[in-house]
Amino acid sequence: MLSAFDPDIFIKVLINLILITAAIIILKRDIVSLVSTYVIQSFFLAMLALLLYVEERNIMLIYIALLTIASKVIIIPRFMNHIQKKLNIKRDIEYHYLTPKQSIIICVVIIMAVYVFLSRILAELALDKTVFFGATVGVSLTFMGMVAIFSRKQTITDIIGYLTMENGVLLFSLFLIKLPLIIEVLIIVDVIILTLLATMLAFGIDSTIEEFHTKLHPFKNGNVRPKQYNTAKARIYRRPAEVE
Repeated sequence: MLSAFDPDIFIKVLINLILITAAIIILKRDIVSLVSTYVIQSFFLAMLALLLYVEERNIMLIYIALLTIASKVIIIPRFMNHIQKKLNIKRDIEYHYLTPKQSIIICVVIIMAVYVFLSRILAELALDKTVFFGATVGVSLTFMGMVAIFSRKQTITDIIGYLTMENGVLLFSLFLIKLPLIIEVLIIVDVIILTLLATMLAFGIDSTIEEFHTKLHPFKNGNVRPKQYNTAKARIYRRPAEVE
């Protein structure tokens, strides 16, 4: 029955699903699957904002949900899929320092540490359990995005890590920060992300940042040698007057 509808239950379910999608992003290697998981994560965030609107009746939550769907579910993923097809990047099989299993273990430790840390800081505020749970997962999601950036090598997967961090900030903000500020931050960050994606498409950053830096400075390590003058071809194109 409609009268028995309890938003808190669905809010907790959505928060858990968002946390699961972050773990999938860390484990996945296929670029298309990574983008799809990010879309699902962002959609869950939009639904969470709508459920919070049912409880609080704050119109700003509707704006946040619409902005999230427009930018994170539609515009940015389409841009990333276009780049993926344009640059023909299918999988990210290289890692910097951590394997996916090591990254998951670190993320579990981070979640536990964030829970202990926030429980001490926010204890005096006497927050609702759902609010505390959402804030904890939001901070944890931000750190999980950092782990994804730290462990991955491809530029496009690093951007997915940044987007995951942004979703973590959004999740935390939905519970503890003034909503108009969230909208301003979302717009600014999304513009920055779109600029990065446009840069990738324009300059063809199809591998790692290190390799792209090498492309920008070809003479730094002697990678490109100056062209030698071909005297044989010069003789062929001599004017008839020069031939004895």
